[in-house]
Amino acid sequence: MSARAGAGLVAAGCTGGGRSGADASEEGLSIPAENHRPGDRDWRIATRGAPSAIEGYTDRVSVLPGEEFGLHVSTSEPGFTVRAYRMGWYGGAQARKIWESDRIRGERQRRPRFDRPTRTVHADWERSLTVHTRGWPEGSYLLRLDTDRRSAQRYVPITVRSASASGRTVLLNASATWQAYNEWGRHSLYHGPGGEYGKRSLAVSFDRPYHGDGAGKFLVYEQPLVALAERLGIPLAYTTGVDVATRSDQLRGAKAVVVLGHDEYWTPQQRARVAGARDAGANLAVLGANTCFRRVRLEPTRSGAHRLVVCYKTDYRDDPYYERGEHSLVTTDFREHPAPDPESSLTGVLYEGYPTEAPYVVTRPDHWVFAGTGVKAGDSFKGLVGVEYDRVTPEAPTPRPLEVIAHSPVVCKGESSHSDSAYGTFKNGAGLFATGTMRWVESLAAEGPGRKGVRHGIDGRAGDFTRRVTGNVLRAFAAGPAARTHPAEDNLDKVYRDDA
Repeated sequence: MSARAGAGLVAAGCTGGGRSGADASEEGLSIPAENHRPGDRDWRIATRGAPSAIEGYTDRVSVLPGEEFGLHVSTSEPGFTVRAYRMGWYGGAQARKIWESDRIRGERQRRPRFDRPTRTVHADWERSLTVHTRGWPEGSYLLRLDTDRRSAQRYVPITVRSASASGRTVLLNASATWQAYNEWGRHSLYHGPGGEYGKRSLAVSFDRPYHGDGAGKFLVYEQPLVALAERLGIPLAYTTGVDVATRSDQLRGAKAVVVLGHDEYWTPQQRARVAGARDAGANLAVLGANTCFRRVRLEPTRSGAHRLVVCYKTDYRDDPYYERGEHSLVTTDFREHPAPDPESSLTGVLYEGYPTEAPYVVTRPDHWVFAGTGVKAGDSFKGLVGVEYDRVTPEAPTPRPLEVIAHSPVVCKGESSHSDSAYGTFKNGAGLFATGTMRWVESLAAEGPGRKGVRHGIDGRAGDFTRRVTGNVLRAFAAGPAARTHPAEDNLDKVYRDDA
């Protein structure tokens, strides 16, 4: 069967049993029950093969359980198979195979299309396979593409989003940020051919694979937190930043919202809805740095709505919305002209710099988030601060009361400063926790003297620390408005007076 003839096909394979997609979305997934199912330790890619040996993308960022999506694959090999893995804990296996296709005949698809005005690369491939998700539990998924004899493999990410967030902790997959950094076709929002900033894309398309292993930023900045959150067994809901931006109900009734390790690119609508959830009493955990830094728009492509991430950055005067005078939608940094709105009003911390690498230094060891870690004032963890960092900046819009609980000296481009972890509370009862470092989620996977894929000298001691702290925060935030049980004690005047 050719790839194009495969449109509409659902390959036979294991579906994992359990409730139907409709049942799961109405009742909410039982995380403990799901993670008691047998996991599959062979979910990881063993060999990528040649760069174009096999690649693919989905035509939807997310689906509800039971919905279908198209998978678009190009390969130089005669055939391939698709396996769908739901990411979680599963007794340490960290994934469960939900579905497997029949063998699909391979096909090398057309060359990508290049949109010159915005320097946007679109693969625009034919649909190779239609995948139905009936019986797939909500969650973060990696599809693994395996050529015949597994001579080449790639991932394709997709979120099976939750129909309701009510009473649950919501994990936000940062799909727009994955796409911003995606260099497939030699273009991203950062670089064009030869690494030139001036030839970068002004808009990037979801209608193309992710470069490298195909997983985008998921494995480094998100998967370790998914594994830990599911291991804790708290009620979880899954969605993406794109869905929060485009669907008004995604955070309704949430107990907490968790922003993962690198979630830089937000629409104004996403920011307003996360702030609205916080204002309704949902706790907010920001487990990275450089969060909500770039203002973007979502626009359609030939394949559908919301498939283009637009961000003109320093060329904002060329953005059509600038010429129209719609400055709140101009795609540059949130804090910059023509509609400055620093992210710190949401996150409590302000992105300050790149690159840096420094130890993480505890300053408030008696704080409840550090319970059970055994840390003392001045204890540090090598390499945990970086490669981007945030700090509390009292002169910027900053919610109060806010406590700095870790105040880590850094040097960035020759300038001395600090990276801050902070905890704050709001009159409506919501709590806020921000790590101030991009490496927090990555460190959750650190074990022993070091685990493959965990870099920067981060060791098992740091992993034990961040896993305990993250568990403390997630359990407290899942219980309801954290300010009622853990009110913040503002210390900004003392911390920044002492630094003066």
